[in-house]
Formats: sequence, structure tokens, C-alpha cells
Amino acid sequence: MDRDLNEDDSVVDLSFEAESPLAPPTELLERLPSYDWLLQGGRGQIFFPPLEAPGRPQEQRSWPSFLEHRVPAMTEEVAREALLSFVDSKCCYSSTVAGDLVIQELKQQTLCRYRLETFSESRISEWTFQPFTNHSVDGPQRGASPRLWDIKVQVPPMFQEDTRKFQVPHSSLVKECHKCHGRGRYKCSGCHGAGTVRCPSCCGAKRKAKQSRRCQLCAGSGRRRCSTCSGRGNKTCATCKGEKKLLHFIQLVIMWKNSLFEFVSEHRLNCPRELLAKAKGENLFKDENSVVYPIVDFPLRDISLASQRGIAEHSAALASRARVLQQRQTIELIPLTEVHYWYQGKTYVYYIYGTDHQVYAVDYPERYCCGCTVV
Repeated sequence: MDRDLNEDDSVVDLSFEAESPLAPPTELLERLPSYDWLLQGGRGQIFFPPLEAPGRPQEQRSWPSFLEHRVPAMTEEVAREALLSFVDSKCCYSSTVAGDLVIQELKQQTLCRYRLETFSESRISEWTFQPFTNHSVDGPQRGASPRLWDIKVQVPPMFQEDTRKFQVPHSSLVKECHKCHGRGRYKCSGCHGAGTVRCPSCCGAKRKAKQSRRCQLCAGSGRRRCSTCSGRGNKTCATCKGEKKLLHFIQLVIMWKNSLFEFVSEHRLNCPRELLAKAKGENLFKDENSVVYPIVDFPLRDISLASQRGIAEHSAALASRARVLQQRQTIELIPLTEVHYWYQGKTYVYYIYGTDHQVYAVDYPERYCCGCTVV
């Protein structure tokens, strides 16, 4: 067995404790008048955002003028070119089919895609700490800490998510390190302070079993230098980095998030909805402001209902935990064409969707290998 050592009073024995930084017990921290709640359970607190003034009244819109935008009608020539471009991007699709097929019918439909974006800001606060290096301390003696929603910060560009952390003014406290109790180091858990451990080759016997010569790995001593502490018998405290003291302060965490709601109008063609949700469209309508109002009079009723549902969902989800900074709702036209064609006595179908004429081929003939994606 490893030899016993006398307890060193200047080193804390943390042999059976985690060596990673841990939060201190809340009773070690003083109460700050503005943040007493932080000491209730030790978890971060979400701050309710201040109430905002009502937005502008809803504007009357003339949808017929918006709907004058029309996506160009699909022609056989454009349909064939779209398929040829699609086939060229696939290593195992025959371009002969695309050149020789006979287009029988074009079924075109224009869909509408509604999208709502809500850019919001939420703030939480929590106690955190860092090693104290004898720098100046911005503590309660310099005044009361400001309310978290009163702290001014630079907002990132609208609709671009980000997370930033800030130290709350006048919230700093200097305390003895709770991990090493202010000693800056602790007894090594690998060798229990001895600096050496039993030789792994001879298990401390100084000679290997059934051999008369001494162990070469430990030179017959039966022990090896501890690799955990490099033979020192103790390690620098990982929490205070050997500084013996910690600077505790309240950290403000600000998160800017862009919530997204999307809806594609119903259609009668058999093209997957997930493709249409990502399709490139032509912008028909855009409304951006601090608050947007539901669309109630759009010619397609399901778009109006989607607008009302999306705004209600975002309002319910964010009202109690975030402040809405900006909203943007758009309506885009998504062209969709179902192409029926004849090739070698059989009828096949493919779809052309989006303003950039992407292709979805259901059962394209003459494919030579497996493993290619057909969309």
C-alpha cells in the first residue's frame, strides 16, 4: 500500500472532490439590495421585459394591386431546359431522356408562402466568479446596481441572433476561494500528497514476480513519480488558479433570438411541402415594424388565418420572457408546375418549383446507379 503522510495544514485534501470550478454556497455571498432574489435557490433569474407602448393602427391594404404581380407562365421550352439542368447535376441520370421526351401537359399553380419573423431580446442574470488578481473592485460601496433592463447595450443588426454577457455595475464581491478555502492549492488526488505512487510494473514489490533482478521501471524503489501532479504532491486550485480569492459578480446574459413562423398555402399537386417551404419565390408583400398586425383580408383565406395564428403564437411565447424589438411578415409567390411527359410508351411526371426552376423528379427513367438523391 502507499505510505501514509502527515497531514499538511496548508493544503486541503480534495482527493474525493471534483476538481472543476463549482458555484459557491449562496450563504457565502452578501445580499445586494437590488438582487436579493438571486440568493433564493442560486439559479439565474429571468427578468420580465418592460411594457411597451401600443404600436401603430392597422393600415388598409389594397390587395388587388399587390396581386397584379404575376409569375411568367411556364412553357415547354423552359420546362425542358429546367429538366436538362437538373439531369446534368446528377451523375447517373441519362440526358437522352430529357432531350427525347414528349411533353404532354403542363399544370401550373401559383402558391403563396407566408413568413413571420419576430426579433426579440431576453435578459437573465446569475452569480458567477473569476480569480481575483488584486484589481479594483466595483462593489456595492460605489452605489446601487442598476435594474437589468435599464442597462444600455448595443443591439445587433435586426433579425441576426446573438448572445452576449456583461458584468452588472456595483455587484462585485471578493471572497476567499470556496474550493481550496483560500490556500490556492490542494492535495493531489492521484498520490494523496506523497508525490509518488506505487510502481505499475512491479506493484511496489521492487521486483517483478518470478524475477530476481530489481524492477527496471522504478529502479528497485517500488514507487514512481506521480504523473497527476508531476511529483509535487499538490495541485494548483482549478477554481481560483492559485490566487486564493475569487471575485464574485452578477452577470447579465442577453440573448437576441429570431423566431420564425412559416406557412405555404394549400395546393392540389403532389409536390412535397418541405421543398416548397425552401423554394425561392417572388416577393409580393412585406410589412416590417416594431409590431405588425395580422393580415385579415388577403384573397387566400388560409394565408390570413396563418398570419393571425403566427402572430398569436409568437405573442404568447414571448410575452412573459422577452421584449419584441422588431417584426417582419412577408408573402411570396411560389410558382409550381406539374409536367406530364411521354417516353418510350410510358407517361411520367416531374415538378418545377420556385422562381429559379428547381426540379423534383418522381420516377425519372434510365437511372444507372443507386444512391443519388432525386430532388
